[in-house]
Parts: sequence; structure tokens; C-alpha cells
Amino acid sequence: MRFGILGPLRVGGGEATVTAGRDRIVLAMLLLRSGRLVPVEDLVDAVWEERPPATARAQLQTCVSRLRRRFAELGLAPEIIVTDPAGYGVRIAPSDLDADAFARGVDEARAAVAAGRFAEAGERFHAALALWRGPALSGIPSRTVRRRAQTLDEQRLTALEECVDVELRLGRAAELIEEITESVDQHPLRERLRGQLMLALSSVGRQADALAVYREGRRFYADELGIEPGAELQELHQRVLAGDLALSGAEEHSFTPVRALPRAIGDFTGRQQTLSRLVKEVEAGARIQLIDGMAGSGKTTVAVHVATVLADDYPDAQLYIDLHGHSERTPLTPAVAVATLLRQLGVPDERVPANQDDRLARWRSELAGRRAVLVLDNAASADQVTPLLPNGSHCLVLITSRRRLVGVDEGRPSSLPVLDTDEGVELLGRVVGAERVAAEPEAATEVVRRCGHLPLAIRLAGARLAHRPRWRIADLAERLSTRPDPLAEFEAGERSVGRAFALSYAQVSPVAQRAFRLLGLHPGVRFDNSVAAVLAELPQPEAQDLLDELVDAHLVEEAEPGRYRLHDLVREYARTLLAGPERAVERRGGIERLLDHHLYVATAIAHERELSGLRSLIVVGEPLRPDLVMLVAKQGRAWLDENLAAWTALVRLAETEGFLRYCWQLARACWYAQFEGGRLDELIETHTIGLRAAEELGDERAVGMMLNYLASAHYRLGDFPTSIRVMERSLDIFRHLGLRYEYRNTLGNLGTAYAANFQFRLARESYDAARSLATRMRDTTALANELNNLTMTLLLWGRYDEALRFARLHLRVAREGGDTRRIGNALGHLGMVRHRMGDVAPAARLLRVALRIKRQVGARFGEGEVLNEIGMMEREAGRAEQAADLHSAALVAMTEVGDRIGQCGSRNLLARAILDQGDVTSALDLHRRVLVDATELGSRHEQGRALEGIARCLLPTDQAAARAHLIRALSLFREIESPMQYEVERLLAELG
Repeated sequence: MRFGILGPLRVGGGEATVTAGRDRIVLAMLLLRSGRLVPVEDLVDAVWEERPPATARAQLQTCVSRLRRRFAELGLAPEIIVTDPAGYGVRIAPSDLDADAFARGVDEARAAVAAGRFAEAGERFHAALALWRGPALSGIPSRTVRRRAQTLDEQRLTALEECVDVELRLGRAAELIEEITESVDQHPLRERLRGQLMLALSSVGRQADALAVYREGRRFYADELGIEPGAELQELHQRVLAGDLALSGAEEHSFTPVRALPRAIGDFTGRQQTLSRLVKEVEAGARIQLIDGMAGSGKTTVAVHVATVLADDYPDAQLYIDLHGHSERTPLTPAVAVATLLRQLGVPDERVPANQDDRLARWRSELAGRRAVLVLDNAASADQVTPLLPNGSHCLVLITSRRRLVGVDEGRPSSLPVLDTDEGVELLGRVVGAERVAAEPEAATEVVRRCGHLPLAIRLAGARLAHRPRWRIADLAERLSTRPDPLAEFEAGERSVGRAFALSYAQVSPVAQRAFRLLGLHPGVRFDNSVAAVLAELPQPEAQDLLDELVDAHLVEEAEPGRYRLHDLVREYARTLLAGPERAVERRGGIERLLDHHLYVATAIAHERELSGLRSLIVVGEPLRPDLVMLVAKQGRAWLDENLAAWTALVRLAETEGFLRYCWQLARACWYAQFEGGRLDELIETHTIGLRAAEELGDERAVGMMLNYLASAHYRLGDFPTSIRVMERSLDIFRHLGLRYEYRNTLGNLGTAYAANFQFRLARESYDAARSLATRMRDTTALANELNNLTMTLLLWGRYDEALRFARLHLRVAREGGDTRRIGNALGHLGMVRHRMGDVAPAARLLRVALRIKRQVGARFGEGEVLNEIGMMEREAGRAEQAADLHSAALVAMTEVGDRIGQCGSRNLLARAILDQGDVTSALDLHRRVLVDATELGSRHEQGRALEGIARCLLPTDQAAARAHLIRALSLFREIESPMQYEVERLLAELG
């Protein structure tokens, strides 16, 4: 490049420049408007500003002459400067000026971003920014030049911000922090840069530093401008405070592209006007499209086709979910749907929050930096889809439904009619061959009419012809008109679909027909050949052959290798084939085999994963297909992950069909997978159904079991009163039946719920009774559990001497048993007790060892407990910044396991550490959030801690309000006999 203005003025490609002041201003003005004439008046204004001399024009000519001579000295053509009666200009190639090269580089980088090539975009942004040597045209004092140079400086900052966005997306937060910090120091008013620095710091776990960046900015805006930060920066601040940005760390901005769309139909036919209109509307900014129409009208095909056409514009994620709004399954709740979508994005089960609001917040957080297209297929209502809608304009949502959805804000509706005759005939021609259609146009029109002009029906009917070249189209038309209609209860259009299904069904072998009928019983979205083998009572290889035959007949779809599905209407047709009384035995036998297979596979896997609960896995007898159970159970957790989504439907099927024993046993067999995976809403539904079944059977043991495990979900959700009420009923049943193992197990669980609800005396009684039973039964595992829980209860109760005694006893029992996880629990609780007793040095050693063990065994809740305790010790030692980091890490752990009370506790402690750093506003905001959450959960302990924290924030400025909050906190702490009451009493005494 021969000219440089991105920094001090440079001429000739090196460090040479022009020294004369007026010459520099003239050349700067010409280069700022390269390729255009600059009027003489503008040059005069730039050089002399308000007081030009009478000889200004003549002096300009002198300046230009000197510039031409200087160009010649530097080996440049003097003719670069052109003269015109209207003014002067420079004529140079695009590659001669660094500002032009910068603009081209930025455009290329933005194009790479738009195409999803983020690594390339980052390289191009960096190359463009590297052209800068300092502020544009620095050292030239002309106000006109400075104004124009500032525009270039602004373009550089915008490019820098876009570059940072790309780098954060690529997960390079740690590498950016120094550069962004320098830029924020130089440009403290730029909120976008400040927010990016906060994101980068949070992504590497430096929440305290991110909060400090916000505080500094807030003070600067107040001092310099007299305003608060903008809404976006304030929202980001709240997310940092709440720990939302720490949940996924660097992955918040480092995305693995997700491709979850179904395969688009290659011979898409018709709907061209609809497709073109939808694409144009999306490109114009309509980000939510509502596509409705009757069954089989091609809604899903259109939505998937639009998503596929526009996929390059949404490179981060292309998502699809069937909401089952119009199927035999219960429509997915928003909580279940968003859990499925989070898993598509790669969020592990254990990191999917248990609470719907937390799930939706995580969903919005996951999509916050992504450009994604989302197909919400088969929606039931606006209420079902509205919570799933992403924020912002960078995501496209395509929603299909058989109903018109009213109430979806910003939704652009499109109703699909059936195909017209020409489109239907064209589609038939694409399936069977254009030549055959051209030879029998009238018969082709009749086939389309008999199919109700529905795309699905035309495709299925045409598939028969495609595989039978000797058939005439007239033969197909005759079959459609003469065969009985198996879907007569449907509306006219859907009856036509039934004719197409019947024709496909009639062309497969009798054994394949039987398999097809039975596959319609499966309530899940997908199945494999083992399910087909179970239903059809065949060896797996023969079942696979039947699946291949059914796939060829377009009655079964192979969604991915080895995984199959039935279209909703096809499944409905299959079920009608079993609806008659003559098929009752076949139908009931198929359901029993299906339930039996899933029960025994899940039980076998649970036996491997749930060692402490084997006695309550009381499935007896042999499975109907032991060969398949043994084979499939080897898949372990992978099988559970794939089948969990259908489990509620299986339990519901067992209840509906009167298989009541299978009903409650299926619920129990999958309890651990649902509990561990945070599928608590599904756990509650399956165990509630199982409870009804057990009650109807009069099986009191099963009733007690369902109640005990149902209580676990309420406990995890923080609904301790409900958990206690349910477990007390379970306990009464086991006591009445004389079942010592179940009674002792439930007694311990009940003690834990009492303790969580701060009913310490009842908890102590329950633990003592359970401990006594465990000792008599010589069950050291159960004894260790009860000692563990008793220690924690005494700790919360403030009875530290007793807690210390039982913690040491627990450690001894755990060591004798050699259980690493329980040793870690004992050491952690022993460290907590020593800390509360003031033995700081030994407490720190114990807690560090416990933390290492908990991380080793993957005990995330326990890790969070220990991190919070160490954080408290750091704060008490005056190291508030380190304390905040530890509490933030604890919050991540509590959120991952779905413990909402633990989240409240971590946030209260984090707020206290933030307050000790001097950030009163942030601490107050966080305590107030906890107060709302803890009140909703009914956690009096965390409500009290939040109220005490709010009071501490208010003490310097509003002692009356602080006193009111302390009085409320004291009342709560006294209700639950918490030792926190003494600290609150001390604070009130200081207020006088």
C-alpha cells in the first residue's frame, strides 16, 4: 500500500510522510475521499477553518504543487493528484490505500460470519485490524480532518467488537481478555465492549472480575453522563450475578454445529408460491412462521424444506422436535419439550435443570449467541409453543399445527390447502415417472382425487405404482375406488389417506402385515429391530427383514440407521387394524410383550446402576424374551437415554390397557434414570400413575414403594412439605406390613426431608430410629447413610459437639466399608463441623481432601457443599474475591444437579462475598432475587439469610429498613431453630 491514513499519515509505502502542515491537511482530505473530487471550498475550510485568507485558492495550488514534487521524490506519479475546475482529487488503485483494504477485509469477514465460517472470519477480522497503526490521521489538528477520521476510528471499534464476538463464539475467551481490557480502558463508554469483557471473564470462571468491570462502568456512566448502564448491560450483569454464564463456561460461545432436521424430500413438488413467500418473509425479518393445515397436507414437509433452504443462514443449530399436539401421545409440556431441545444442543441430562423456569432460562441462554433455525412440529396450542420461542432476531422458528394458532406474538400465519389438481398430478409424476402420467392423464387425475389431493396420500399411493411397472395408473385408481375404507371415522380428506395406506398394506407379506399392525402399539417416536422382534415374536434377523420390507412399502420410515418410526397417520391406521374384536387377543398379547420387554431391560440396567436399591427392584419371574433382554441390556445407559422419552407413554399404556402390575413396576424400574437425569416432571407422572395402579391392585407394598420414590421428586424440587406428607404415608404402610428394610429406608429418607424443612427434632428422631434398625440388621451401608444425614442435621441445628461425634463415627464406618464416596461425605461434614467450631486449620485440610474425593467420584452436589464452606472460610479471612469465585463454582454445581435450595444458598453466600468487596448494589440485587426464589420454594432458612443479607446492604444508608428486614429474618430463624438467629440478634443489638 502506497498511502496510509489508519494511523499517522504515510506516503510511498514506508515510513515517509509529508511534513508541511497545510500540505498534510490537503493530502489527508483527498485521501479521506479517495476516488472523488474534493471541492475547493471544503479544502479551504479544512486548512483555514473560520478565517481563510483572500489568497486561499492560490495557496491551495501551491500546496498541491509541493505534494506533486514530494510524490516524485518518493517514486510516485505526480498525476495521482488530479485537478478539476470544481476541486482536486486523488486517483489510486483500491490496493493503494490502507483504509480501502481495511473496508474490504471487514466486508469479507462479515460475509464469512454470514456463511458460518467463523474461523475464516476471525482470520480476516484480525488481518483487517492489523492494518491500523494508531488513531486515524493522528497528528493532524484540522477539525474537519478530525471529524472524518473519527468515523474511521468508529469503524475500527465496530470491527473489533464483531471480531470479539467471533472469537468468543470460537471459545477463545482466555486469549482475548488482555486485548478487550485495553480497549475498554481506552473507550470506557462503549457498552458492547464492556459486555464482551464481562462475557470473556465469566467464560473462564472469573465472575468476580466480570462484576468489577460492571461496577467500574456503572460508576463511570454515572460520573460522566449521569445515567445508568443500558438495559442489555444490566441484563448481562444479572446473568453474571445469578451464575447463568458460568453454567456452560467457554461453551457459552463455542458451539458445535447441531444438525437435527429430518431429511428434506428431494422431489419437493408444489407449494412453490408458498415456499417463495415464506423465504422472502423470513429474509425480510419475519422470524416466527406459523404453518397450519389438515393432516397429511404437507406442513412438516414445507417447514423442513424452508429450514433446509435457509440452513446456511443459521449455521449454529438446526433443531427439530415433534410436540405431539395431534397424536395418540399426550402433547409434550414446555418443560419436556425444552429438555429434549437442550439435549439436541448437547446439554447432558445432568445439566438440564429440573424446574421448568430454570430449563427455559437455560434454553434461552444456550440460544443467546447462536443463529439457529427451530422447527416446532405438530403443535397443540399457542400456550405449548410460546415458552419455547427464543429471544432476539437471530433465530428462525417454524411452527406447524393442525389448528390455527392464535396468540403467538409476531407469528406470521400460513394455512396450507390441499394441492390443486395440477400440483397433485405433478407430484404423482415425480413418484411414478412423468412418462406414465403423461400416458394416462385422466387416470392420474382420478388417483389424485381419490387421495384427497393430500401430498402424503399421493406419495404413498404412487409408491405402489413405482414398484410395479406393469400396473397401469388406471389399475391404481380402480383399487382406490373399490377397496373398503379402513379409516372411515376420519373426515373425507383423511379417508383418502386410509385408501392409500390400505393399498400399501395389502402389498406386503402376511407376516409383515402382522408386524406392521403390532408396531402401531408402540407409543414412542422411534424403535429398533429388537422391539419389532418382541412384538412379532420372531428372531432379530427375521424381524429386520420385515422392517426392510415395510420400509420399502413406505409403511415404516428409517429415521436413521437402525432406528425406525411410523408417521402419525400410518400409526393410526395400524391401530385401526387391531381395533376389532377379532384382533383383541393379538392386540393384548402385543401390548404385554412390549411392556414386558421394556420392564426387564430397564430392571437389568438398574441392577447395574442402582446398587443400593436392589431390594426394591422386586420384578419376579422370567421375561418373555430373555434372549433379547440380555442382548439389549448390554447397551446400558445409552438404551435408557434413547427410551426415556417414551417411558411415560409406556406407563400410561399399561394403565389404560389394565396391565396394572407392569404399570407400577415400569415406574419403579426407571426411577433412578429419571431422578439422576433431572426428569422430575416425568418421574412424578409415571409414579403417580404407578401409585394409582398399585392402589387398584390392593398391593400395599407397591403403594408404599411408589409413595417413597414419588416423594424423591418433590424433595429434589424443594417441595419439602409435600415430600414429607407422601413419605409419612409410605412409612405407615411399611410399618403395618412389617417390612423392616423398606421401613428403615423410608425412615431415613423422611429424616432427610424433615431436616431440609428445618424440622430438626423430627429429623433427629427419624435418624435415630433408622440408625438403630440399621445396627440391628447389621447393614453398614444404611448405617453410614444415617450417620451422614444425622451429622448434617446437627450441623444445621447448631449442635456442633454432637455433630462432631457422629461425623467421626461416620468416618470410621465409611473407612471400614471402603466406600470412597462415603469417605468423602464424612470428611466434608467433619470439616464443616470443625469450621463452625472455630478450628480453621484442620477444617481447611479436611475440606480440601473432601473436595478432591468428591470431584474424583463426580459428586456434584457434595462438591458444591464443600466449595461453599471453603468460600465462607475465605471470606472470613478477608479474601472476599476468592470467596466469590468459590461460591460461583458452587452455584454451577447446584444448578447442574437441579437443587434449587442449593442454588439459593450459593447465591446468598455469593452476595455476601460481593458485599465484602464493596459492591452493595450487586449484592442487594442478588439477595432480593434469592428472597423471591426462596419464598416461592418455601425455604425459610434461605429466606432468612436473604433478609439478613439485604439488611447488611441497607445498614449504611437506611437503618430503619435494615432493622425491619432483620426482624423478619429473626422470626424465620427462630421458627426453624437455626443458629443464625444469634447473629441476627447481635446485629439488632448493635442498631440499638
